[in-house]
Amino acid sequence: MRISTLLVALLSLVFSNAQADVEEDITNKLGQIAPDMRVSEISPAPIAGLYQVLLEGGGVLYVSADAGHLIQGTLFDISGNQPRNLTAEAEAVINTQALEALDQDQLVIFAPQEPKTHVTIFTDVDCGYCRKLHEEIDELQALGIEVRYAAFVRAGLASQTAETMESVWCADDRQQAMTKAKRGEAIPMAECDNPLQEQLELGKRLGVRGTPAIFFANGIMLPGYKPAETLAAEAMANQATAEE
Repeated sequence: MRISTLLVALLSLVFSNAQADVEEDITNKLGQIAPDMRVSEISPAPIAGLYQVLLEGGGVLYVSADAGHLIQGTLFDISGNQPRNLTAEAEAVINTQALEALDQDQLVIFAPQEPKTHVTIFTDVDCGYCRKLHEEIDELQALGIEVRYAAFVRAGLASQTAETMESVWCADDRQQAMTKAKRGEAIPMAECDNPLQEQLELGKRLGVRGTPAIFFANGIMLPGYKPAETLAAEAMANQATAEE
């Protein structure tokens, strides 16, 4: 019995050392080809001989055990009845960590009294579908969905839209200012320390290319508009990982 226990311990140690060597080789190789790249986590991929590399701020790579080959793309598991996007699932973990780290005081939040789950939406006040989605904000709250708005100024921080969005974030009543801005109504211009640049950069790192970009509580991203009832149903179906 003691011999078996000792053997298991020795095998575990050998495997741990080998794993550490592989991770070090992969990290060093990635550092050589992209010095600014920051690795968050390395683990065996579902395919033998490949390792999954999670990058800080978002992104997933697959690298061979000898650190000689790199794959950038989407990995699907098609062994079951329905394909699973394994890359999206891995990215969702990174997304959740990044979004949960956001300062809630730097978001514009519309919350029901008893939220069932939440969505984080990168928004632009001059985006047509962002405005359409906001028209249904009361319905979303009635369905138990808390909406957390982050800023994503599509036209850039030197634009008129950025000035309006800064005024929203600097308003005494951000919810009211957001609603007026998305209706195309004038709001008082205001300046303050604001998170527009930080949130724009975060959105880009998380793969946001347009607005609205909706992130569910489990980190899965839904690009584009969905009607309130459909969005609420999908939000409820994608809450477990983050809120169980």
